[in-house]
Amino acid sequence: MDVVVTLEHRFEQTLDGAIWTQTQYPHPFWKPYLEVFDRVKVVARVKPVESVSKDWLRADGEGVAYAPVPCYVGPWQYLWKRGAVIRAARAAVGPRDAVILRVPGQVATCIEPMLRRHQHPFSVEVVADPYDVFAPGSVKSLLAPFFRWWIPRQLRQTCAHAFAAAYVTREALQRRYPCPNHAIGCSDVEIPETALVAEPRALRTEARRIRLVMVGTMAQLYKAPHILIDAVARCIQQGLDIELVLIGDGKHRPDLEAQAKQQGAGERVHFRGQLPAGDAVRRELDQADVFVLPSFQEGLPRAMVEAMARGLPCIGSTVGGIPELLAAEDMVAPGDAAGLAAKIREVVTDPQRLARMSARNLETARHYRAEILRERRIEFYRYVREHTAAWLKTTRESTPTERALCQSY
Repeated sequence: MDVVVTLEHRFEQTLDGAIWTQTQYPHPFWKPYLEVFDRVKVVARVKPVESVSKDWLRADGEGVAYAPVPCYVGPWQYLWKRGAVIRAARAAVGPRDAVILRVPGQVATCIEPMLRRHQHPFSVEVVADPYDVFAPGSVKSLLAPFFRWWIPRQLRQTCAHAFAAAYVTREALQRRYPCPNHAIGCSDVEIPETALVAEPRALRTEARRIRLVMVGTMAQLYKAPHILIDAVARCIQQGLDIELVLIGDGKHRPDLEAQAKQQGAGERVHFRGQLPAGDAVRRELDQADVFVLPSFQEGLPRAMVEAMARGLPCIGSTVGGIPELLAAEDMVAPGDAAGLAAKIREVVTDPQRLARMSARNLETARHYRAEILRERRIEFYRYVREHTAAWLKTTRESTPTERALCQSY
């Protein structure tokens, strides 16, 4: 049995037909799916290009094929291409496929009405909270208040109609978007043993400049880099000897660079751009003293778990799955630059606290080792396959008219 999986990630396709990603969802990501299903068909935006940089990762390969939908960025481009996007997304689903919708996501929204119309069962993997995505300050759009009302409403309906749901959080997303049927909490963040350091950070005794680091997109302001820059500038103005490294890229980077200069922190805020996942990012984490992620929204942040696996003390906001990772005293409210500046000062001026945070975070990260999470995810995929197979058996035994209806995609 094949499984169709929808994604919001954008991929690139070179002239030879290969599909590439710079960060998430390389071919090894699909290995747990392939332990249960014969083939994975990924429905996602794909942009044709002549070539990609040598550090990009192959996303397709044995057992993994892509069903491209026209590439768009933002709501206006989507509306312009909406008809073609819907046709391409729906054409990817066959009448005998298992379906997993990674939500929230527009590609999933294109497919779901067809599935419900034909009573084709589908499951969901809930990876983020759209209510927080469109919080004030997170997205610069006149439509943000409407999206903040409409998209969570859609997601609640989707989860209510799914026969199974896997959430990346233990409780946070489940509370807002419940699935009345089979549901599990299982992060899709899996840390390989090689990414875990052996020991927590040693107690810092020497006086030197403290380095903060953040990893996150600048395509939108979900991760709140502007709030972090503001907080760092406040700390510098108050005499704190710190610097900030930002890893990531996107359309807001020029504005963020200008903000750092305007606030007198231009020489202390370093933009590294988009780095390939793995060793390049880990090298930056190892050179930092504190990881900061003041996001407006999160599911369960991969970047934070990866930082914790390096023994980094972490400061985060009180959204999504972050409270499942950090102690209450290590978090601040989203959008509060003054509060974040106070928290940074409180943490970095206390070496004993930094050492305690490092030990606690490393222990938490060990719970996200691949071998621990793998079985739970495979159990979920087996349930999806078995439920879909049972539905197909019922369909085969139905009347010819019912069979035709179920297959009229």
